[in-house]
Amino acid sequence: MASEIITADLVALDAHFSDSVDSVITELATLVHSTGRATEVDGLAQSAIERESKGRTDVAGQVAIPHCRSAAVTEPTLAFARLADGVDFSGPDGDANLVFLIAAPEGGGKAHLKILSKLARALVRPDFLEVLRTAQRPEEVVEAVLGVVNAEKRPKKQAAETAGSAGAQAGATAVTSAAAANVTNTTGARESASGAAVTRIVAVTACPTGIAHTYMAADALTQNADTRSDIELNVETQGSANQEPLPSSVIETADAVIFATDVGVRDRERFAGKPVIESGVKRAINEPGTMLDEAVAAAQKPNARKVSGTAAAQSSDAEEGAKLGWGKRIQQAIMTGVSYMVPFVAAGGLLLALGFLFGGADVANGWQAITTNYSPTNLPGNAVEVDGAMMEFQRSGMMLYLGAVLFATGQAAMSFIVAALSGYIAFALAGRPGIAPGFAGGAIAVLLGAGFIGGLVTGLIAGLVAMWIGSWKVPRWLGSLMPVVIIPLFATLVVGVLMYMLLGAPLAGIMEGLQNWLRSMTGSSAVLLGLILGLMMCFDLGGPVNKAAYLFATAGLSTGDQASMEIMAAVMAAGMVPPIALSLATFIRKNLFTPAEQENGKSAWLLGLSFVSEGAIPFAAADPFRVIPAMMAGGAVTGAISMGMGVTSRAPHGGIFVPFAISPVGSYFLAIIAGVVVSAICVLALKQFWPNKAVREAAAKDAAAQAEPAAA
Repeated sequence: MASEIITADLVALDAHFSDSVDSVITELATLVHSTGRATEVDGLAQSAIERESKGRTDVAGQVAIPHCRSAAVTEPTLAFARLADGVDFSGPDGDANLVFLIAAPEGGGKAHLKILSKLARALVRPDFLEVLRTAQRPEEVVEAVLGVVNAEKRPKKQAAETAGSAGAQAGATAVTSAAAANVTNTTGARESASGAAVTRIVAVTACPTGIAHTYMAADALTQNADTRSDIELNVETQGSANQEPLPSSVIETADAVIFATDVGVRDRERFAGKPVIESGVKRAINEPGTMLDEAVAAAQKPNARKVSGTAAAQSSDAEEGAKLGWGKRIQQAIMTGVSYMVPFVAAGGLLLALGFLFGGADVANGWQAITTNYSPTNLPGNAVEVDGAMMEFQRSGMMLYLGAVLFATGQAAMSFIVAALSGYIAFALAGRPGIAPGFAGGAIAVLLGAGFIGGLVTGLIAGLVAMWIGSWKVPRWLGSLMPVVIIPLFATLVVGVLMYMLLGAPLAGIMEGLQNWLRSMTGSSAVLLGLILGLMMCFDLGGPVNKAAYLFATAGLSTGDQASMEIMAAVMAAGMVPPIALSLATFIRKNLFTPAEQENGKSAWLLGLSFVSEGAIPFAAADPFRVIPAMMAGGAVTGAISMGMGVTSRAPHGGIFVPFAISPVGSYFLAIIAGVVVSAICVLALKQFWPNKAVREAAAKDAAAQAEPAAA
């Protein structure tokens, strides 16, 4: 006869464990091992810690439920600790002080998920939480928990009727990242602990920079799925960190797919034929539950929109429903181009800055001659022959030579900016066949002086033409030549003819006019431009308006002129303001923010210093009418001061961690500090005189709690 899943020996009340997540899990694993339900502590603890690293297991109410399947476990077991001091499981309500460890044998199927589902449902009941918090003896906890996990399953019909509402509140799922997707899923009929059918969903998240939104969206979907018993979710993050694609076996068994992206999905054809829900990445952050509901519904509809079979076949009538509107597709294509262009700008800009740092300000006047005519064994002096004339340089020897090498390497990287922008715009529209014509078009745009505007146009033309040619119905023998010969050849030909014979000169004129306008901006006009850019950067914190300002700045760096570098500095400085200001505000007046906002404030400052504006999103999402206007005010001040003082940046990213790419760095910091102070004052004033409902309710509870002892 199987023993009960939890006994008094598996309960620790008011325990003084260490203050780290790993230590708490290890202590609970020790409890399991001490009862003979695990063969070793380390193996069980490591399995639970690895699962925790792939997706936090916190839930509302200062509760955490780490769980795992492990070869060290001999039978399904539940251990519980009520902590004397809370531990940071990154929960929405602060440090967790109630922690369950669910340990299941490696071959135990979904035993731990069924326990997790029942526990999660019970944890939304105040009476159950009250028992856990006030129990004087371990036996009281055991009785309450067994009453939950041993409860009879409801009739299947009733479970099906209430699965949606119950799943929205609590439950559980096998939520795994791509790294954990090799866990074997059961086949055949799939049922959750509630008896409802389980829908397997795969998701892809991606944003233009691949730094913040990508991972925030993945976390939001994962955390929401963790509260449901009707879903199994696997997420692939196509971010700037090393990408781990979903295994093909996981994709094949998926019932539906979610694309939460602001750029094109890499290798989209892997998901061909799957019902699809598509949106921008911010919707997954703000409405993860709604997107999961839509994916479940799509999986059950025979006529649901589906992912097209190949990138070249996206225009067929049968797959028309899988496409976004043309406006959205073009926007995503441009953002894809920007996301691939940014590394060229970053590498090139920083190398140019290092070249100036080592070789002096005048290294730009002779880097070609120095790198061509000298070597580490034949170093240049102060005087170097440049274009037939002797030129004096501030530095000499290895410093001048190394500076010239760095500058030359940076110039080489910068020369690919427009081609990369154009090539990957075309790639986002037409897949791999669009890359060659896109790159060729970008190179032609540079040759004709059309700059990044020409790159935008050639990328769109190349992608659309390649997509159109790819839709042709051709004989089978010719099909294999289409993506590698026919499409690149004819698309490149069309782009070249159009640029040289029709579009090149007008686009070059537009680019020259834009550059002249930027160069002419001095005094009040430059300040006004900085103010506008600052407002845009803080308006939606990583949304379309923010990205439009960022695109304007990064694309302009390809020209290498003073005005473009001033715009880049203003944009980066303004984008740093919101997270830093909100972090400062939560430090100054904690009582004006919810506990979750106070926790977010502890790390937001570092995101701000790194130029990750998305660090302010949790604050803006919870209280937009107070936070966003305050952030826009500070961003406008920073942008205006930066432009007014002529601050320049050769780097498109990095925040305060690229000081050698910014000049003058003192004025840059001054602009940021001014904006942070303005935003912090504004948000504190708005919250003080117009507090939001959540803060008022928290204050009322605190006042009531303080009044009770006095009344007694």
